[in-house]
This record gives sequence, C-alpha cells and structure tokens, in this order.
Amino acid sequence: MTGAGCGELEGTVRVSEIPAKATGSTRPTARAGRAASSAAGGPVGTAASSAGDGARTTAGGGADHGPVGATAGHGRGPAGAAGPERADGGADRAPGATGEGPAKGTGGDLPGQGTGGGARPDEGRGVGRGASGTVDTGAAHGVAGASDAVDARHHSAGRARPRVEDQPPTQGDIIWQNSPPGSLYDYIKVASFSIGPDGLVDQWSGRAERLFGVPARDAVGKDPIEAFVPRELRPRGHRKMAEILDGREWTGAVPFRLPESAGPATASPAASAASAAPVREGVAEVYVMPARTADGERSAVCLVVDVRALQQIESDLAASQALFGQSPFGFVLFGTDLKVQRANRRFAAVFGGTAEDHRGRTVHDYLPRNEADRMQAALRRVLETGEAVNDMQIVGPAPGSSERRHWSVNLYRVHSGSGRPIGIAGLGNDVTSRHVAAREAAHARRNLALLNEAGARIGNSLDLETTARELLDVAVPGFCDLASVDLYQGLLDGDETPPGLADGSAELRRVAFASAVADAPFPEGTGPIDVGSVHRFPFTSSCADALRTARARLIAAGDDCGPTRLTGGLIQSTLAVPMVAHDTVVGLAQFSRTKGSEPFGERDRALAGELAARAAVCIDNARLYRREHERALILQRSLLPPGDPEAAGLDIACRYLPGNAATEVGGDWFDVIELPGHRTALVVGDVMGRGLRAAVTMGELRSAVRTLALLDLEPAEVLAALDEIARGLGNPSGPRRTTARGARDTDDLAEVYLATCVYAVYDAVTRRVTIANAGHLPPVLVEPGESALMLDVPPGMPLGVGGEPFEEVEVDLPEGALLALYTDGLVESRDHPLDEGLNAFVSTLTDPEQALEDICDHVLSTLDTHHGEDDIALLMARVQGLPAEHVGDWTLPREPRSVGHARELACARLREWGLDALVDTAELLVSELVTNALRYGEGEIRLRLLLDRTLVCEVWDAGLVQPRRRRARDTDEGGRGLQLVGLLSAAWGSRRTPRGKTVWFELALPDGNTPPMDAAEALMSLF
Repeated sequence: MTGAGCGELEGTVRVSEIPAKATGSTRPTARAGRAASSAAGGPVGTAASSAGDGARTTAGGGADHGPVGATAGHGRGPAGAAGPERADGGADRAPGATGEGPAKGTGGDLPGQGTGGGARPDEGRGVGRGASGTVDTGAAHGVAGASDAVDARHHSAGRARPRVEDQPPTQGDIIWQNSPPGSLYDYIKVASFSIGPDGLVDQWSGRAERLFGVPARDAVGKDPIEAFVPRELRPRGHRKMAEILDGREWTGAVPFRLPESAGPATASPAASAASAAPVREGVAEVYVMPARTADGERSAVCLVVDVRALQQIESDLAASQALFGQSPFGFVLFGTDLKVQRANRRFAAVFGGTAEDHRGRTVHDYLPRNEADRMQAALRRVLETGEAVNDMQIVGPAPGSSERRHWSVNLYRVHSGSGRPIGIAGLGNDVTSRHVAAREAAHARRNLALLNEAGARIGNSLDLETTARELLDVAVPGFCDLASVDLYQGLLDGDETPPGLADGSAELRRVAFASAVADAPFPEGTGPIDVGSVHRFPFTSSCADALRTARARLIAAGDDCGPTRLTGGLIQSTLAVPMVAHDTVVGLAQFSRTKGSEPFGERDRALAGELAARAAVCIDNARLYRREHERALILQRSLLPPGDPEAAGLDIACRYLPGNAATEVGGDWFDVIELPGHRTALVVGDVMGRGLRAAVTMGELRSAVRTLALLDLEPAEVLAALDEIARGLGNPSGPRRTTARGARDTDDLAEVYLATCVYAVYDAVTRRVTIANAGHLPPVLVEPGESALMLDVPPGMPLGVGGEPFEEVEVDLPEGALLALYTDGLVESRDHPLDEGLNAFVSTLTDPEQALEDICDHVLSTLDTHHGEDDIALLMARVQGLPAEHVGDWTLPREPRSVGHARELACARLREWGLDALVDTAELLVSELVTNALRYGEGEIRLRLLLDRTLVCEVWDAGLVQPRRRRARDTDEGGRGLQLVGLLSAAWGSRRTPRGKTVWFELALPDGNTPPMDAAEALMSLF
C-alpha cells in the first residue's frame, strides 16, 4: 500500500467501505490548529476527509477524538500522500494548497498526517503527489464505541461551538466518553487500527495507544504479527494475515505482549525506548474486516476489545444476576421518577406476583399511607443529596395478611458510567423475627426488673396490710392498671382451716387496692370493694375456681368475679392469681388491664404467678408472725399484774407498752408482791431477746421471783436464786457449772438465757426499802422538795451469768417520796442514747405531789416512747407509811407469865382499834404463838400488831428453827397449835430475820357481812 506521491502510498482507502471505521458524527470535520487545519488521532482509526464522495468538512471545527475514530483534514501515507478535500463536497479535487513529502498535521499524532494549506477556514484541503482518495465518514457510530466528541449538531451551519465545560472528560488526547449518557461504550473501551495492502499497520488510533500502551509513531509501518504476537504464534499469524488480505473476515482472541511501562501516545521516543524492558501479556478480542483502498487494493480494519474488560463485565453481570436472582434480600431499583424499574424474585415473593409485575409501581402500592409517605420522602432525599439511608425501619402488613411486618431498608443512589444519577437502589430485609425477639427480650427484661423490684420491696415489713400494699406498689402501673389483694378472713383471725377454704367460698377481706387510672368512671354499683370490707366470691365464679384449684385464671370482661364489679366495662381482662404459701391458699390477687392496653399473655401469667407467690410467702410469714406476736403478747400480759396492784403503805401506778407489730414481743415485766408484815416487793425485769421464747423466759423468771419472795428471802438472796434458775433454763441437766478458774464450760454454751432485774422490798412500818440489782438500770428517787436522783445501787451481773454475788442497799424513804423503776425501752432508742434518755427521764420527775397516774402519763408523753423498738415497763410507788397509832410493839421477857401478858396487850389494843369482833380469835392465836416461842425459841420475845388493810400479828424470837406444821394423831395431846393458827387465820407463816425468826398470822378485818369463825368450834374441829 504505497502511495504514488512518495513511492509508498499508491492510493487512499475509502472509509465508506469499512463499516468498522465509523465516526460518531454525521459529517466529517477538520480541526483548526497551529496551521489552517489539523489532523486528529482516534483510538481505533482515523477518518480522512475527502472531496470525492460528497463529504463536507469545516476547517474551524476542532479535532474529534472518540472511542472509534476521529475526523480530521489530513493527507495519508508515510510519504505524505495528499488527499484533496473540500468543504462544500463539490468536486473530488479542489485547487489550492498542496502538501508534499512527509506532512505533519498540527493536531495529529500519526506520522505522515498533514494538513492542506491555503484553504479557507471552512474549506481545508490537502494535495500530494500520488494517487488521490477520499474518505467518507457517513457510517453510523456505535460499532466499537464511536466518538461523541463533537456531535454533528455542534458543527452544522449556524450552530455555536460547544463550551469548554460541555466537553466530556479526557485522558490525555483520548476522549473515552462522547456517547449519550448511559451508553454501553461507557463501560467497553474499544480500540481500532488499520492494515494496509502490504500487511503493515498504516493507521493506529489513540484508543489503540491506550489499550496496547504503544504510541502511533512506534506502531505505524510495522508488521503487527512481528510486533505484538508471541514468537511461537507468529507462523500461524502470518497465515491468517494472508487470508485476511485475501478478503476473508476473521475474529478471535489474540495474545499479545507489550512493555510493562509503555507510556501513552504522548510519551517521547526516548522515554518509550527507555522503558521497553519488562513486558506484560494480554489477550485481545480482535474483529478483522477486509477493506479496499481507493485503488482497489485489499486492506483490513481491526476492532480490538480487551478481554479483561469483557471478563469484568461478565463478572459484573453475574454479580448483578446473583443480587437480583439469588439474593435472600429483597432488592428493588427505583427510577428518578421514584417508580420501580426492577425488582428481584425475593421482593416479588414477599409482595406477590412476578418481578415484572412490579415495574412502574410506587411505594404507596406496598405500604400504608404514613409509612409510604415516609419512604417516599427518604427516596427523594437520597436522590437529591446522594446520602445513603441505612437501616430504615418500615412497618406494614404483608399482602393478603393483617400481620404487622417489620423491614429494614437501606437506600443509596445509583449512577451511570458518566456519574449521572439514574435512580435509587433499595435493599430490604424482613426483620420481624428480630423485632419479635427484641420485644420478647424487652418483656423479659421488664419481667426481671419487676421481679428484682419485688424482691427488694416486698416483705420488708411483717405487717399484713403493708406487705399487700408493697405487692401492689410493684405491680401498678408497671405490670397492670388496677390490682387488689383479698385474704381469707379466717386465717387473719388465727383459724388455720376456716370454713369454705377448700371450695373457695370462704369469706375474704380486701386488704389492699391500687389503681393507675385517675378518676376512673365507676357506674353505680360497679365500684371497687372497699379496703377492709369482708366479701365472698360466688361458687361458680372464676375467682372461686382459682381459689379452689390454686391456679391462675384469665378472666374476660364479662365475668361476674372482678372486672364488672371493679370498673363496669373499663377493664379489658383480669388475671386472678391465688396466693399460695406452704401449700396453703391464703388469698387472691387480681391484676387488671384497661381497654387499650396490651392483653395478658402466657408470659404475663407466669410473671403474675411469681409475684403472687413471693407476696404470698411474705404475707404468710407476716400472718404467722402476727399470730406468734399476739400469743406472746397474751402470754406476757397474763403474767403481768392484773389491774392496778395494791400494797400496804404504798400508792402504786404502772404502765406497760409493748413494741409495735413490726418488732417481736420483748421480755419486759414488772410485779408487785405483798409480803408478810405489811412489806411489799417491787420487781422490774427485762429478758434479753424477743419473741415467744423471751416471753416464756420472762414468765418462768416471774414465777420464780414470786416463789422466792413468798419465802421471805432477802433481796440479794432472791437474785442469787434467780441467777441459778436462769443459768439452768438453757440446760435441761441443771445449772451450768464453772471451772476452778471461773470460766464457763464450753459444752454448756449451747443456749444462754440472760435477764436484768431490780428487786426492792419496802417495809411500810419502818419506811425503809432494801434494793438489789442484777445488771438493771438504777431506780430513781424523788423526795419531797428535792430533785430527782438515781440511786447508787451496785449493778451486779445480769441473771444467767453467774459467778458474782449481789449486793443490797438500804434506803430510808420519807413520807411522800416517789420511787420509780423502769426498763431500758423507756430511756433508750436508736435516735436517743442511754445517757440522754436517763437525763430526760430524771428531768420529767419534777412534781412528786401529782397523782401517780398523771405522772406516768406525763413521762410517757414527754419521752420518745413511740419508737416501738422495745417494750416499755414503768412502775412508780409513792411512800405512805403506817401511822404510829396503827402499830403495837412490845418486848416480853422469856418467862411463862409473858403468855398471859401478851394476851392482855393484844386484847386491849384491838379494843382500842374497834376490832372487838376479832378479840377472841386474836387472843387465842397470840397465846399459841407466844407459847411456841417460849417452848421452842430463844432470847427475848417480841409481839407486834399492825393494822392496815388487814390485821397482822408477829411474834419474834432469836431462834433459827422454823416452825413446821404437822398433822397430830388422835392420841396426841399436843401438835395442834399451828393447825389451829392455820384454821382460824387468813394466812400465816414464818420468815428468817437477821437476829432469828418471825412467826406471823393475818386476820381479815370484819366487813359486817361475814362473821368470823368461832374459835371454840374451830378448836373442837381438830378432834
């Protein structure tokens, strides 16, 4: 293919005969550059302008660079063969400028391209020696990615030249995107080159430069087989080339080699030569089309596509197919009009129909209006801003179902190869199960929180009503809207098996009610049962059935048991849950939800049962505690002195306050014991500990104190005996013994009973009190006109400790003095230490002249006595000694005539007191006691008569032997004296004294109704 002008090119090729060398414009153009016109290089081939086939060129249009070819006015051939061109397309040749030799176009990249000189700006033409030819560029673009650089609409008459910003993006001198947006050639980069009749490359497009990395100056004029085909494939390549030049088409994959760092066409020859060492291989899909030159010689046009690009497209198509056809997620593509353009099978499976059926639909065809509007707003926002939306939650029913479904939707904008937005892609996933699981987890967390709160709040009190209210405080409003607790009335009264307990028809008492519905409208007769009211459920009701079977029941709004009685239609449903503790149904808890709330489910039933079970155990514990507390309180009160105690020579007032129901009963006690000789024992004690055990221990010690007091022992001896008794209470084998070192045996430490006690004996004749203390708080004495003071009594060790003796203190009391004994509950609490309480107590006793009852009330109201932490015992006594005229006291010598003298003294004094009715009896008994003192006693004899509420006669002597009454036989002449004393007196006895003993008897004063026993008859009854 040598031209005539230079001996190398004999003719030109008509492009109209080569379909593959089509340009993107309808008219060939020439680009004005540094000369009048310029040459253009394209990636696949160049289209030479001609004047022979009606082609028109415009010198003023710029160079066209496109995917397939570019148009330019230029001469062809290595030797500068000239091709005439005309702007008007009139003749094959136009007179004008000619180009000779190797012409170089100002805008071209291929050697041998030249511009026509002397032409007008709109009529460029080139002339050279040799055969002339024309190039027709009228073929349509698109065969292998035709150029879009300068469309024909920009080069027609009267059109303005496109602006710079309207030009497509370029890479060097190569324009890869000139087709309309969205064209296939945005993704497939096609190159072209042509082969002359001699089998050498005669044209090398700019795209070929980019694909192969070889500039046009290094490719034109070379054998493509030798230059690009591996050596082992060259023989076959030459045969194929011969076939092609013989006019045969061919297509196939051709391996090629090219330098690793081969630069673009604009690289300099020196740079290209320097970087030619390493090579890389590739595979090109080549489509060869035979062609002819203007002289009729055979040539070829080659279209080349990189197989790697095709493989990439294939993988992209496979990925797209997998996304649309195999993805487990719903995929939908919305157009810019927000209508569905494409959907995959998963999306169609969810919303019905085939994938094609959804084309053209909008989101309003799938979702409720509010959700559809939200979705459409999100689509519009993504389309306008390009910001993706992640995990957008959409709720709506599935087609053909009313079940609410939840979807997680991700939206992002989709662009074409040119970057133009073409729609929005949506990826949806059904997350209903996740929402269900999350809701279940939330319910489980709520239930656990409720149970945790129930464990922390229920059972903090041992009061029944408080425990029931604690249950309702937890349940309302966190679990339900209304709730109530009913307990069996019989169990509250202490009956273990009340009638009707088995069939659920027994009476119940409403102990607690709570409502979260403010100002709930209760129609007449449908309001809740008042707290404290006693009622019963009908035998056929669901509530009675729940009580019978001990199983929870879900009650509809129309049941007679609860909802209609509670709210008259406000309630949606109610859970009736029996309260079971220790296999015993103690009551019923009802949990109700109003209309509009979520109905009760199985999980709620289980939670209600757990709440009721926990509360039932606490309520049963409170019930049992209340029963024990009441029994202990009854026991304790039964052991205290009944009513207001009386004593000779004393005015007595007392108070006892048990702890509140939340604390167990304590072991505080007090007692007033009348002793012979118008003496009185005052006792106050406190057993350490609480509950029934403390009450029982207190009862045992109180009984022991009364027994020891009747033995007329000294106070220290009484406490020593009590200590032994207390030490033996925890050991059935007897009192605990101590070792030689005084330490208690460790084997006897299993159970310890300790108590504190103060024991005082007051003699009304001498107005003297003898006090012994066992670890108790000291008594307080208030003398007339003096401030109150605490008596300095040695405290001693508490009862039950042992090992230490007790000391006594004697105190003479003036007339009107006030003596106060008390327990620590009066002066000590958590908020007030002991010293502060003692000082406060002493300061309250300022006016001993007040009535004792008023003084007691003043003390209790002034001090902090409502803490309920411990029992409180207070015993106060005002001294009222016997008048001297009510006492007769004589000393008799130890001689027989003293018996008669004693009778005379006694009879005379009785007549003075006006007790003539007692003279005979007293005379006989005094004679008997004085005779026994002479016969069995020692030392002087003392006779004393005491008149108070009774008449007491005492006979003293220095003997230590106590008289013992025995039953005399019928044949005995003596031994009946003490029997006669016991028969005629109201009471008699003997006691030890520091100097001997005292034998006494007591006669009741005549009341005028009951005559005294006749002494003669009593004496005769002994025989």
